[in-house]
Amino acid sequence: MSTLSVLIDFVVLGIFLYIFKAYFAKLKSSSSNPTGLPYPPGPKPLPLVGNLFDVPKGESWKTYKAWSQQYGELVHFTVFGQHFLVVNSIRVAIDLLEKRSKKYSDRPNIPMINLMGWDWNIAFIPYGDAWRQRRREFHQEFRSDKTVQRHAIIMKKVYQFVNKLLIRPDDFGDHIRHYPGSISMSIAYGYEIASHNDHFVNMAEQSVEMLSGSTFPGAAAVNALPILQYLPDWLPGMGFKHYARRCKKITTEMKNAPFQFAKDQMQSGFPTTCVATELISRLSDPHDKMSIEIEEAIKDVCAIAYAAGADTTGSAIQTGFLAMVLHPEVRRKAQSEIDAVIGNARLPSFDDRKLLPYVNAFVWEVLRWHPVTPLSVARAVYENDIYEDSFIPKGATLLVNTWGIHYDEETYPEPNIFKPERFLEADGTLSDKYPIAVFGTGRRMCPGRHVADATIWAAMALILAVFDVEKVKDKDGNDIDVPEVYNDGLISHPQPFLCSVTPRSEQAKSLIREICSYVQN
Repeated sequence: MSTLSVLIDFVVLGIFLYIFKAYFAKLKSSSSNPTGLPYPPGPKPLPLVGNLFDVPKGESWKTYKAWSQQYGELVHFTVFGQHFLVVNSIRVAIDLLEKRSKKYSDRPNIPMINLMGWDWNIAFIPYGDAWRQRRREFHQEFRSDKTVQRHAIIMKKVYQFVNKLLIRPDDFGDHIRHYPGSISMSIAYGYEIASHNDHFVNMAEQSVEMLSGSTFPGAAAVNALPILQYLPDWLPGMGFKHYARRCKKITTEMKNAPFQFAKDQMQSGFPTTCVATELISRLSDPHDKMSIEIEEAIKDVCAIAYAAGADTTGSAIQTGFLAMVLHPEVRRKAQSEIDAVIGNARLPSFDDRKLLPYVNAFVWEVLRWHPVTPLSVARAVYENDIYEDSFIPKGATLLVNTWGIHYDEETYPEPNIFKPERFLEADGTLSDKYPIAVFGTGRRMCPGRHVADATIWAAMALILAVFDVEKVKDKDGNDIDVPEVYNDGLISHPQPFLCSVTPRSEQAKSLIREICSYVQN
């Protein structure tokens, strides 16, 4: 190594240490504790780095749940001076996120989110006017009564879904991914996706996958030390920048291309009824400054409908399939209820939902057993607060351990067991103990929850009605074991698994073919 090379390395290291020192000093001064009260309990931090080496590398929700048993329902830790809080009970979640929602509705600045081009998503927008505007528009278009009006779209897509399973059962994973995406694209843009390899769907899946996977060391480092984003690309460890640029290019096209499709349909004189056309038609003058700003917000709302809904809903349906495979006795109970209430002459519809308490309980247990987002999207504390004699500093990052809340043994005895009966009363009717935290709590609760709930229920009800989803057998006729393993990431999916998807009867086959022929014609 040359003397010049060594000199350059030392200069770069010196600059980095200087910037780090200045940044840490600023962070420390901005997070001072004026009350003298203790922070909520948590693992003991080390000097400078805090709890860097305590932060779990995988399945963090399980570690945070274990911490709650040692430290309490609200756990505090630090990394490089940044404060973190983990909520592990529904009681604390309601206290902070609902009863004190203004203080706990902000979002932290997550550099990797911004670098990847996801800063327009209401899940990540800080508390303020832009967030309120997009949230208001989204709620208007996706409230419960609007979802009822779109039941016909959902049923059309679920019929297509079961028909694809009938034709190509081994591709069930692809069908699950496309089903919720087809609903979101139809509702948001009036767009009918191609049966295979749809360009818009591929873009969105790739972008969401990159977002969910942005927890690798480089990305985690820039989130902990935002100054890293300003360092030269050629330095070691700057690979996150290249990753972010690739993602931003895809994300930008994902947001713009289908929206332009909907606008083109309007201009052609043959628009379809969808969220994009409904909201655009309300603009007084598409060319004035205010309308341009509102149109950008509309574009964001439509993109959120697809990007946020398709992957999360698909994950829940994958979990439903996994539950049927691992717990055949539960599947058979749900099928028996459908047979008794509906018979085999037709398929379930939303009108039957209140008549199928066990199927509803099955769906609720799917959502509880492995929440789609085991850890909520991070929030930021908007102002200093005191909770149960502990100080919570402004700017602290707050995580809700959704998985931990739904594995609370007092509320859900034997939480590791898949047991829909936990949501039924003694007389077999459905209880009111909905797994409340699966869609979030407070002002940041998932605004698309009504469509997601309907999409998941329709899929589970029809699959149970017409298919047996079971373990695959080997050449000797023995069941091939299916592991209950989930990946890490913002949105958690079961690891790919094999299963057999077979029609329950010839009558079931005929029903699927008849209804799909009717829909197509």
